Order: sequence, then structure tokens, then C-alpha cells
Amino acid sequence: MNERTINDRTRLIIRVTVKNEDWGTITLKFYPDVAPNHVRNMVTLADDKFYDGTTFHRVIPGFMIQGGDPNSRNPDRSTHGMGGPGYRLAAEFNDRPHRRGVLSMARAQDPNSAGSQFFICVADCPFLDRQYTVFGEVVDGMEVVDRIAHVQRDARDNPIDPVVMTMTVTEEPA
Repeated sequence: MNERTINDRTRLIIRVTVKNEDWGTITLKFYPDVAPNHVRNMVTLADDKFYDGTTFHRVIPGFMIQGGDPNSRNPDRSTHGMGGPGYRLAAEFNDRPHRRGVLSMARAQDPNSAGSQFFICVADCPFLDRQYTVFGEVVDGMEVVDRIAHVQRDARDNPIDPVVMTMTVTEEPA
């Protein structure tokens, strides 16, 4: 695993493009105090460029935007939402609420099935509290999140025009 030091100044910047048009960036801060393994996992995957070229493949207005599936690079949209890094993370459920702008880990029915897929809430979602691992929040770029939340989608909530991401981990100045 990556030996990067993660602290309260660690930030993840997601650059978003649609049809090669720059839509801007989403900046996230992490909660390593309540979900250290989820934070470490996302930072490591981002440093390894795992997320680069993947898409926000599930978008539901008034709820959330979801990304992080390596299958979303594939033009076969039927596989989007099914992929991961090849391992699973144990849940780190905590008392952080699922509020607008919160970063949380997507998973299958098994609480310990998270891997690389994540979602950002576009509204308060208290029904998700203590059922999904909250591990960060948007600190800048919520307007980009909102723009993504309103793209045209297919019947599976997958954007018609791929919403592509690249990620960079950085440190906020002390």
C-alpha cells in the first residue's frame, strides 16, 4: 500500500469532463478519524491512477452521484456499476450523517463489500446513516456535483454523455 501520510489537510481533487469539455473540479476532504481504511483505500487508488478515465455512472437527482467503477471505461454500459479493485473493505459505519456534500462508499447488499465505488450526496439522506461508510465531504465544487446530478440519463441512471473523472491527491497548505 501507498505510504502517503494522510491528515486533516489531505485533499482529493476530482477533475470532471464531459465530451472533452472541462466542467471544473470537486475538492474533497477526508475523515480519517472515523473511516481510516476507506480514506487510505481511496487515496491509494487515486495515487495509483485507478480512477482516471472512470465515470460517474449512476446519477439520481435529489439523491446522489456515484462513480469509481473501472468497468465504466468500457463502452458496454451493461457492466457499469459491477466493477471494483479486486478486493473488499470491511464497513466502517460511523455517526457522521449523510448530508448534502458527504462522500460515502457504495457497496452491494453485504456491508463488507465496498471496494472502489463511492457516492456524493446531493441532498440530505438520513436513511443511509450507519448503513454506509461516510469518509469525507465536498469542500469546494458543489456546483459541479449539482451539474452532474442534472445530466440526461438512461433507464439505469447512467449519464447519456459520459461524465469522466481524473483524480489528484494533494495537501492543503498549513
